[in-house]
Amino acid sequence: GKPLGALTSGSQGPQPVGSLTTHVLNTATGLPAAGLALRLAQLGEPGGQWTELAQRWTDADGRCLPLLPPGQAEAGTYKLRFETAAYWQGLGYTSFYPFVEVVFTITDPAQKLHVPLLISPYSYTTYRGS
Repeated sequence: GKPLGALTSGSQGPQPVGSLTTHVLNTATGLPAAGLALRLAQLGEPGGQWTELAQRWTDADGRCLPLLPPGQAEAGTYKLRFETAAYWQGLGYTSFYPFVEVVFTITDPAQKLHVPLLISPYSYTTYRGS
């Protein structure tokens, strides 16, 4: 049979390319924000009801698995909600912002989208990344 190493090496391959990713950085420390809960929702038309699509926690690098797997994105309005208060509380800080909601529009579902978030207890910044 195959040696054990040959069986396990396949799992070390590249992660699937997601159509929507994020990265959270703690700008007070300059380090990734690990263990931060976030959720993705899509705005329904008509009526404007939000439908939750995914829940994630950031890893040690401030990243998580793609929020939309390849081929699952569709044109529309989406919202990333980051639970910043619980994150800062865990570090012993009070946050001015209890959570951060980033609302954005996907016009081309085939494009890779990266929506990073930079946070400190008294500010946040987001931008369209690549």
